[in-house]
This record gives sequence, structure tokens and C-alpha cells, in this order.
Amino acid sequence: MRKEFRDDSLQFGTFSCGALCPSRREEGLLGRKLRGVLFAGHRVGKLMSVALGNANAAATGAISVQIRSASPARYVFLDVWRGLAIIGVVIYHFGWDLNFFGFISPAVMFSGPVTIFARALAGSFMFLVGVSLVVANENNVRWRKFLIRLAKLVGAAAAISIITYILFPEGFIYFGILHSIALASVLGLAFLPLPTGLIFLAAVAMLAAPFFFDLPAFDTRILAWIGFAANPPVASDFVPVFPWFGVTLAGMGCARLFLSRQMIREAAREPAEGALIRALAWIGQRTLPIYLLHQPLLFGGFVVFTR
Repeated sequence: MRKEFRDDSLQFGTFSCGALCPSRREEGLLGRKLRGVLFAGHRVGKLMSVALGNANAAATGAISVQIRSASPARYVFLDVWRGLAIIGVVIYHFGWDLNFFGFISPAVMFSGPVTIFARALAGSFMFLVGVSLVVANENNVRWRKFLIRLAKLVGAAAAISIITYILFPEGFIYFGILHSIALASVLGLAFLPLPTGLIFLAAVAMLAAPFFFDLPAFDTRILAWIGFAANPPVASDFVPVFPWFGVTLAGMGCARLFLSRQMIREAAREPAEGALIRALAWIGQRTLPIYLLHQPLLFGGFVVFTR
């Protein structure tokens, strides 16, 4: 039986804004290269603008794999959930920067509760992929919007891989959270016609499989993304298909089980009420640019502050 996932098996790197920081053996490399993050962050912004086009509020829901309904209304409860999740990511990376610059100890930053918090953030995004697939495509797939959103997401994931390879090639992101969300959104389409019970059964199988398959043959970047590697190559952000697509399937199953079609239709018509809800929904509609740019900005601020 496979032992519990290593702390570096789900890493949200300092540049890609994921859940866990690079492993300690990478710090020497990062210490030499991440001082250029402030300049790199500016280049990332330009690259993302090219890759994502005009990433305004109507288009930046790609990170959470949402396709809007035919009406201009949004699903407020999903936007609020996304907003809370991305705020959690920003908080985590603020803590990581505090540790990197010596303001808090590694024992605090890499403790069990913080690791659980980081994985819960990744799980929230993957779970929301499943919920959004059901909410947006229960009756039929809106292929044009789906493909446009998928292209933007794939473009962002490719840009992240290229940029992290330039910055730290020994730990570049070959299959991170953006890659995983893109693939999960495609694979999830095949499960939409299936009964809810089968979706839950598939979710359990996906979540359990890595505990039983731990194979050195998968220890290369070409295969490690599947999720069966005994020792996957070091990466600043690694979210393999097994078990994380199982979380997406669980989201699909829960959406089917707890959200009726009438509830989904009514949710699409309900406006955000209250200042806090509107603020969280506004943030949730802009998760992609926040996700991509918050850590370069935070890190750059620490560089300036500690000079």
C-alpha cells in the first residue's frame, strides 16, 4: 500500500501560485533565481495578456472551469466559493514568503495544519471544476464557450510551464493546477451522461488508486502526471490526475445529488446581496489573474521591504 502523499506531491510554487512551496532542497536554486521575480512578474503579466487575450471580468473564470449560462447572470454561490479559495491561496503564499525571508520558521510554515490547509485549497478548485461542469452543462454542452475557455486555460498552463522552466528548470511545472483543471474539464464531459452513483464510484476509485499503485516506471515527467509515480520529479506545482480528478468527480456527484435543476436555474437569476457577498463574488470572478500575479507581486514587495 502506498504511504501518504509526500509534502512535495502537491506543490503550489512561488511563481505559479499553487498550494505548497518548493521543497527545501530547491531553496538554493530558488534563492539565486527568485530575486528576479519582480521583473519576471512584469513579463508574466504581458505573456498572460497575450495568452489569455483581454482577460477582463467576463473571461477570467477559466481557473475555476466555469462556463456562463446563456443569460448574463452568474452563479453567485460559485463565485463566492472561488473568491474564498483564492483568498486562501494568497494567505498561504504570504506565509510562504514570510518563511522564505526569515520572518517565521520552517517548522511553522510546513507544519501539518498548514499542509492540510494547502491541500484543501487545491481540493476546492478541483471540486469546483466538477460542480461547474454540472451546473453549466447539465442539459447540453455549450461547445463554443467551452472551447474558448479551455483554450485560455491551456494557454495559461503552457505559459506557466515555459516561464518556470526558464526561472528554475530543475523544478519547473510540467503538470500543475492549471494543467490538471484543463484536463479534468475535458475528462469530466465524458461523465456527465452517467448516473450519479457511477460518478461517485469512479471518484472513489480515482482517490484510492494511488495508494495501491506506486510504480518506479512512472517516475519520469512523461508519465508522472498520471499519478502513479513512486518518486515523481521535483516540481514547483504538481497536481496529478490520480487522485485529483477524483475530487472533480466528487464535485460532479455532489452537484447532482444536492442541486436540483430548479435550484440551478434559480441560482442563475439571483443577484449578489450584501457588501461582503458582492466583494467575494467580484474576487471569485477574477481568480485567474489573481492566481497568476499575486505571488510575484507579494515576493517583489518582500524584496523591496527587506533591502
